[in-house]
Parts: sequence; structure tokens; C-alpha cells
Amino acid sequence: MEMNNLTPANIFSQFKAGSEYKAGIGKKGLFEQSKMNERFYVGDQWHGANVGNKPLVRHNIIRRIGEYKRAIIAANPIAVNYSAEGVPNTVELYNDIQSERKEIASGNTTDYSQNSKENEIALITGALSDYFKVSAERLKFDYKKDKVIKNAYITGTGILYTYWDSEINTGLYADENKEQAIKGDIACEVLNIENVVFGEPNNEDIQSQPYIDIAQRKSIAELKREAKSNGISDKEIANIKEDKDFTFVSSERSESEPENSKRAKVITRLFKKYNEDGSCSIHGIKVTESAVIRNEWDLGISLYPIAIYSWDERQGCIYGDSEITYLIPNQIAINRVLTSWVWAQMMNGMPIMLQNGDTVVDKITNMPGEIIKVYGGEGDIRGAVSYLNPPAFGSGYQATVNDLINTTLSCAGANDAALGDVNPNNMSALVVAREAATMPMQLHQNRFYQFCEDVARIWAEMWLKNYGKRHLKIEDESGVWYLPFDAGKYKDLILSVRVDVGASTMWGVSQDISNLNNLLQTQIITPLQYLKSLPKNTIPNQTGLIRELQSAQNNTTTDVEEILTQLGMSEAEKQEFYKLPAEEQQKILSSAFGAGKQNTGGNVNEAQGSGNNITG
Repeated sequence: MEMNNLTPANIFSQFKAGSEYKAGIGKKGLFEQSKMNERFYVGDQWHGANVGNKPLVRHNIIRRIGEYKRAIIAANPIAVNYSAEGVPNTVELYNDIQSERKEIASGNTTDYSQNSKENEIALITGALSDYFKVSAERLKFDYKKDKVIKNAYITGTGILYTYWDSEINTGLYADENKEQAIKGDIACEVLNIENVVFGEPNNEDIQSQPYIDIAQRKSIAELKREAKSNGISDKEIANIKEDKDFTFVSSERSESEPENSKRAKVITRLFKKYNEDGSCSIHGIKVTESAVIRNEWDLGISLYPIAIYSWDERQGCIYGDSEITYLIPNQIAINRVLTSWVWAQMMNGMPIMLQNGDTVVDKITNMPGEIIKVYGGEGDIRGAVSYLNPPAFGSGYQATVNDLINTTLSCAGANDAALGDVNPNNMSALVVAREAATMPMQLHQNRFYQFCEDVARIWAEMWLKNYGKRHLKIEDESGVWYLPFDAGKYKDLILSVRVDVGASTMWGVSQDISNLNNLLQTQIITPLQYLKSLPKNTIPNQTGLIRELQSAQNNTTTDVEEILTQLGMSEAEKQEFYKLPAEEQQKILSSAFGAGKQNTGGNVNEAQGSGNNITG
């Protein structure tokens, strides 16, 4: 579909058609069903019920199932690894790159372009893998991932939109005098599916869409300021008018705005523009219903900067399906049965009082110890007040409720073993039971990892196409350092993305620390490895302790080298010394403090005064 008629009226007309398609999905339509699902998730499960002051009981299994599944999906930490097509990824190449990285980190060199082309590209892709972690922390990716999962659970589809924000201060400079500040970087926003319209909703491939519309409501002042900064004429800016169009909002609370709030709906359309050679680039245009906020511009990338995660996929539809939609009938039944049971118990404990108005003319409050005036004889006293006995309540009523709750949880994959509601007498058996219970969630996790891979691919393309010349911030075992980067040299790279999934913290931080303590006590790991492996913020000044220990080890290495030199050892003898077990090295050094330091030459045998010969 060619984007020839990009007028505000045409864009809004196509957006309306796409919204009407979404409104026809399912029995209630995507908009109404999503609002209903959100109410049930947060606990507003008696919405619209008119039962007076009677208590309405809720046993929110929908939220419990959702939070359990959200936690399982996002439990495993991920790491992104980039590689370039056509460039080998061998152990030898990896070792060469590591030594080169250490040189750059230490400041000894900044020019790595003189290396072979394979080494240079491998260095860049490795740096991008580390830079992903830095960017993910800056963009709060973990928080946004959870929000995407929550949106997918409630509405069926979660969306992450990545865009270029030219106002971001990077803290970097283009010149050595630090006068030309570099501004602009990628930013992310979680979108509600109600706000997004796909040009071909029956096409499940997002990158094959002819266009994607993103709707927002923004203040008139902000829109006018943005339009002015984009070079829009004053005449066009005057056409920006407020409206009350809430047809695409994602929740009931979004349907109302403050009375003095002047806002309007604005649509950002992303579409592909093809060149004669068959290549394409993503273009955008931003409009209100009566004005253009930003004229057509080239994003400089070839991928739609949108990644989606569907909870349950439906054939022939890009919009996902929510599990809540099909849990609501069970939730309603549970709430009704529990409420009826509570009302019955209240009727037994506080039955309805009958008052004879002929003999008791005053108002009765039914307070304990209350004095009631009765007019008449003894017979009138006995018939003045009585209670209406409620009908007998079924003994199996509560059992029915429990069975309904347990069956619903079990069918949703949230049984006792998965939720941890079992007696952990046997840890191994508990692990096996939990793994078996969570196995079906692997399908959700696989779709989520694909979502993360799509995000990583979008970020990498934006780095290669939009970054220009700047330094990439890297955090690794060498500390924090910056790699000189010229995006223009690598913009044509074809990158492969692999998402590596780590082990989840199934049993929490305490179990991790216990395992590390055992490894340290058995001397399988060193104190430095122990500190590096501890979860963050477990102990105060953890980073400082790591640096101090590293510094101490470096000083110790220097001292040992000086002692061996003072003992007159040749380089070959030093290498043999370092090959000895730590206990033997310590014995030699201890002897050196006593006898060896008085020697002006000779070998370690003389220092020890024994027959322990390093060189054989």
C-alpha cells in the first residue's frame, strides 16, 4: 500500500476503520473487553451490581494467576549477544578481542581500525552486546518488560515502541575541548494495544505491515510547541484544536479529563517507503485531525521500531487474546457462591427480627442490653419480638467453592506446586514438582524471548544508523570505560541477535548466598569471585570491597615479582615458579624472607637451603 495521500483527514479515516475492526473482535470488542478484563484484574469484580449495603465478597484468582505467570515469564535474566553475518566467531578470535578490549579500557590505545577487518567487527559486535546492558539499565528495560507482560495478560497484546529522542543529553562531546555536546539517543515507551492500529490486522508479521498508527492524547500547548519546533507555519498551527475523542482509550479512567484540560488526539503514522533497488526505509508523519504536527520524515532505519508480545496468538490476526476473558465466568461464579455463603452465615448469626407493632411502639435498634417497652400482658411480652429462622444451609457449599477455586487454578496452570503451596520436606522432590508444573509456561517464555530479540534488533539498527561518531559506554570486569565508535562504518552490517537465558532465582537470594558460601568454604571459588557473584546490594560497599581486593592482589603480584627478581631468578625459573601449587610457592617465599633476601644471587634452591628444585 503506497502512502500517497497523507492528509490528516485521510489518516484519521483509516485509523477509524482500523479501530472499528478492533471493536468487532470477540463478543464485546477489543476496547470493551479490555476494560472489563482490567476491572477484574484489579479486583473491581462487582462493577454495576446494585445490592444495597450487603457485603460483596471477592476471591481474586485472576490476579493471582496473572502475577504468578508474569513472574515465571520474566524470572530468568537474559543477555543479548550480537554477531555479524560473514564474520567467524571462534575462541581464538574471542581471546584476541579480549586483549584488545583491555588495552582500550586501560587507555593505552583508541585506534582499533588497524586490526584485521574480522577482529574489528568482532570487537564492535562484542561491545554492542555489552552496550545493550548499559542501555537497558538507562531505559529501565526490566520495568518496561514487566509492563508489556501485564498488558499482554490483560488485553492480549503488549507493545514496546522505540523512538529517537533528540533532546536526551548523553554527557558526551564531539570535541576534545568538550564544547560540542552530543544530544540524542533512543527512548522507549510501552503502548496500549487500544492506541495502536495496524494497516493489515490479518497479517501477523509486524514487519510486513503497510503502516502502523499510534494514537495519543496531548495538550494543545505541547502540540503547538512541537509543531513550531518542526517548522510548521503559524497558519497550520492555528488549526490545532482541542477535542473529546476517547474512542481509543485503554481504560475507563482515561475516558475523563480535567475540565480545564485542553487536549487533542494526535496520530503518528509509521510506514515503509521503497527505493528503486527494492530497499526500504521507515518514514513517519504526525498529525491531528485538522493540522500537521510534523511533516513526513525519514527515521533512517528499515525496521518498524515496534516489538509486540502476544499472550495467546490467534490465527489470521495480529492482535493477541487475553486469558482473563475466559476466566471471568469462573471468577463470577466463585464470587457469587462465596457471597451467598457469607450472607447465609450472617443470617444465622444475626437473623431477621420481627417486631409486633401493637405492643412495641418504640423503635428497636437491636443493640445488646437494650430495654424494650412492651404494652400488654404476659402473652403480649412473649409475642412482642421474634426472629425469622433462615432455611438450612447446605453442608457441602464451602467444599464446592474450594473445588471451583482449585479447579480453576489448576486448569490455568497455577496449581499448589507451581505456587509453592506445598510442604517442602524434600527439596529435590519439590524442585521436580515445580519444574513439571511450570513446564507449560515455556511456550509463553519462548514468545517473550522472541520479543526481547526483536527489541535488541531494533536497538542495534538505531545505533548503527543514527549514532554517528560517539563513544559507547561499557561496563565489564575492567570497570566503566568508553569505546570510540563510528556508526557510519558499520551501518551496512547484517547483525544476528541471540538471547541467552540465565537461571532463574527460583529459591531467592538466600539460597544463592548459601550456595556461594559453600563454594567459598570448600575453596572452589576465591573471595574475589565470591564478592563478584553475590547479588547486588547484599552487603554494604560491595563494589568498593571488590576494587580493594583487586588492588591488593595486584600489589601482591608486584611484590612477588620483586622478590623473585631479588633472588636472582631468570625468567624461565619465574615461569616454573608460577606453575607450582600455591602451597609450594608460599613455602619458597617464606624461606626467601629469611635467607633468600640476604643472597645477592643464586636460585631458589639456595634460598631454601633444601633439595626442592623448581627447574627439575
